[in-house]
Amino acid sequence: MNRTEGKPPLSVETDDLTLAVDGVSLDVHSTGERLFVEADSVRDAIRTLRRVPVDDVRGPAAFLTATDLTTEFRVRGRTVAVIGAGARPGVLSRRLGVAPAEIRIIGVVDAAASGLASMRGAGRRLFQ
Repeated sequence: MNRTEGKPPLSVETDDLTLAVDGVSLDVHSTGERLFVEADSVRDAIRTLRRVPVDDVRGPAAFLTATDLTTEFRVRGRTVAVIGAGARPGVLSRRLGVAPAEIRIIGVVDAAASGLASMRGAGRRLFQ
């Protein structure tokens, strides 16, 4: 960030923060300029998205960018979306109508695959 632009930097420090949306607990931690919001499963992430108004991400994105913050939304340890100063929206984000948020398709696919593998493993243990 160029300090002469007049954008006030904001730093967020968290040790143990939990965000709850519709009964789903999301762990939140940070590195100062980057917030990480973690969902345990794809199901929890979808349930949360259905409850959060995402019609217009421009307001939150503008706030995060103005304060030089980036928020990563992670599912099963994989980054699936980024919003704020570090977001680089591409064609997929524009097609889905979520730009200026960045959708990371590899993270989405990897989180889904990890969830399916976990379910398959749980099914095997159930019948052993």
